[in-house]
Amino acid sequence: MRESIEDGVAEWTPDQIGSPIPNLPQIFWSTGDSWVEANLWALDRATSTTGSDIKTVSALMKHLSAYADWLEAEGIDWRHFPNRMADRCLVRYRGSLIRQRDSGFLKPSTVTSRMRAVIQFYRYAQVHGFVSRRAPMWNDRIAVVHYFDAVGFERTLMRVSSDLAIPNRARPGLLLEDGLTSLRGEHVRDLMEFTASERLDEIHLMLSLGFFTGARIGTITTLRVESFEDAMPDPSMTDFYRIPVGPGTGVSTKFGVSGDLLVPGFLTEALRRYAYSMDRLTRQAKARDEYRNLLFLTSRGNPYQPETFNRLMTDLRRRAVRHGLRFMLTFKFHQTRCTYGTWLMELALRVAGEAAAIAFVRDAMLHKDEAVTLRYVRFLQQAPVKAALSNEFTAAFS
Repeated sequence: MRESIEDGVAEWTPDQIGSPIPNLPQIFWSTGDSWVEANLWALDRATSTTGSDIKTVSALMKHLSAYADWLEAEGIDWRHFPNRMADRCLVRYRGSLIRQRDSGFLKPSTVTSRMRAVIQFYRYAQVHGFVSRRAPMWNDRIAVVHYFDAVGFERTLMRVSSDLAIPNRARPGLLLEDGLTSLRGEHVRDLMEFTASERLDEIHLMLSLGFFTGARIGTITTLRVESFEDAMPDPSMTDFYRIPVGPGTGVSTKFGVSGDLLVPGFLTEALRRYAYSMDRLTRQAKARDEYRNLLFLTSRGNPYQPETFNRLMTDLRRRAVRHGLRFMLTFKFHQTRCTYGTWLMELALRVAGEAAAIAFVRDAMLHKDEAVTLRYVRFLQQAPVKAALSNEFTAAFS
């Protein structure tokens, strides 16, 4: 909307130039009033020339919403910055986050991200005059980072950091995407046998896509029926099909990367059968026209959102743990992607050099940065060391 003044009367009219922003998050106080400054920040992040993905904006606003809840619970205004440091709202909130981290209520990574999001909002508010630029909020410090570029020349990077930031010390050990590791082969087998025996057809197929194609959940939940109807056989791989994903296909990918999913023939056929099963057709009949072609729909005919999928995974974890699958206590769906990447890299390294293997896995997993793919190589290179160490320790103890 934009303001329009006619005959001295100001009205809001639809902006003919602008375009709507679906799912733009907004924060409201318990009184019903809008937190205008925070909502403007979300709008600015979503519409700037270097605008963030709406999922990124939503994640930032969720952190800010938690901060708003804390402010209301403590009865503090978000612009409360007295001279006494211990009484400032940001300092008190930082202490609250650290206590929640130390008690195990919040993960260290969540605490770090939450404080970072709040500081980003206050920097925006300070630049735009929503809070006084002379308000004693924090002290900035300059961090100098030395690194070498691709040619081998040493470069220097300067970063501004706040003394309110909460560091998240990295855990020892090599981790894969999103700080996760792959599942053991027997755990994969046990999980797939469990979902098959319990007739959890939909989550079974979602897990199969994760384990055998490496697709992220954002890609899986936006796959369409025609994605598999129009799948083309791969010319160089027997019984494999290529499914285009990314911009222009209707299937979402992280960072808008374009590419093809490599789907085994048995999984392609299983998904085609599911597309015309009575269960899915019943869900399709309840769906709105724009969602009817989605392969996976909720029982009410709606597309899967992060919240609904998280509830589905929570229910799966509880049922699996009751069944005796203890490893499911900490299972994350994204581990299916890590498992696929590990398997794929291990097979590729058997038949090709490191450079060719990295290129193949990077394309198959639609990695934006080759450095992410390289982690799988390093992860596999450490496996023999860990195995030898385990054997030696076991022998010594025996």
